[in-house]
Amino acid sequence: MEEGKPAPDFELKSDNGETVKLSELRGKQVVIYFYPKDDTPGCTTQACGIRDVYGEFQREGAVVLGISPDDERSHVKFKEKYDLPFTLLADVDHTVSDDYGVWGEKSFAGKKYMGVSRSTFVIAEDGTVKRVMHQVKPDTHADDVLETLRS
Repeated sequence: MEEGKPAPDFELKSDNGETVKLSELRGKQVVIYFYPKDDTPGCTTQACGIRDVYGEFQREGAVVLGISPDDERSHVKFKEKYDLPFTLLADVDHTVSDDYGVWGEKSFAGKKYMGVSRSTFVIAEDGTVKRVMHQVKPDTHADDVLETLRS
């Protein structure tokens, strides 16, 4: 995934049961953030960080999409529990995660598994990748993304 190149289009089910297609969001900046799992400490910190400054994302005209391998039902619980104002998308078969290069082997506590790398892609109004952010820090993620949206 390279900055300045077209973002891979996708179509995924959202937490409210609707289908979201990236190409239908042209004309707006889109923040796509990939996260490993609903309601885990780092993912909750990251999501709540965006929630807490969501008005600033809106002022920048940005659409926020959180994507994880969890299903829609899990997303609904996560969204309701933390009052998240943005859309969560279910990438259960990790096709979109593969397309964006964030699905792969991970290691935790000496065990290897397949999962999503915490990564964010800011998509410009014309559908190109404005910024790629890998290994984002949950605590500063929202501010880092807002800086990109404002540039």
